Amino acid sequence: MTRFLSIGECMVEFAPDEGSLYRRGFAGDTFNTAWYMRQLCDTGTEVLYHSAIGDDAASAEMTDFVREAGIGFNPVVIPGASVGLYMISLLEGERSFSYWRSASAARRLAEGLEACPTLSPGDILFFSGITMAILLPETRAPFLDFVGAARAGGVAVAFDPNLRPRLWADGAEMCDWITRSAEVADVLLPSFDDEATQFGDTAPGDTVTRYRALGAATIVVKNGGGHVLVHSDGHAPVHVSPPKVTQVVDSTAAGDAFNAGFLSRWMRKAPLREAAEVGCNVSAQVIRQRGALTRISF
Repeated sequence: MTRFLSIGECMVEFAPDEGSLYRRGFAGDTFNTAWYMRQLCDTGTEVLYHSAIGDDAASAEMTDFVREAGIGFNPVVIPGASVGLYMISLLEGERSFSYWRSASAARRLAEGLEACPTLSPGDILFFSGITMAILLPETRAPFLDFVGAARAGGVAVAFDPNLRPRLWADGAEMCDWITRSAEVADVLLPSFDDEATQFGDTAPGDTVTRYRALGAATIVVKNGGGHVLVHSDGHAPVHVSPPKVTQVVDSTAAGDAFNAGFLSRWMRKAPLREAAEVGCNVSAQVIRQRGALTRISF
């Protein structure tokens, strides 16, 4: 059985519902990817999540939610702490977020890495730039040491830079840690608009070139509604056009869903075009519905 382990922060989500009401749920970029992986993978793949939570009611409800979704979850429990919270605001389908996460227990998830499930060669470990951003600064380097050791042991490492400047002290700190994180990854899943803004890339090919120099074998550059560019060592570049979505209801988790679609096929050694097409199709379904987590058909 193959294991897929995602590491990061799951939070309480308040998403717009009918009228002026909000619907409560649980979500977060790395958890969203795990959620969609569970829907896309058969029983031969065990989907796992690692984080830290508090000992309050919201933390307990989150734990139940994750486990009921069929995702293995044995979090680090920080006494007296709780989980983060965010609220989605929508304008013509495009989302913006308000966060309450400074005291989130997940900032201390690296203190409990010994509690992570054991991974074997051929398994996948997934994390993101948001994972790195929320960690206590002194735990970032030990966390990357943990990831690098897993990779050295034959575990495939996938990383979504997911650049969020508001979560970092400044742009230089963000770009430094994103680069250091990319150096321990086999698969990179950047979004071109973020990379262009923060790293000065002028085209998706520039993003590929920059990350290839850091050692990643497979780089998948997402580009909003534009073509996805896939580069993988030993293969010709692949360009995939996503389905046209005439009405975007909520773009929350579009990239996270794409990641799950791509990785669910990549781990089965499907052709790169097929993997990217699945990612695009899953993402297109998600943005037609409200909230980060929705049921998909595939």
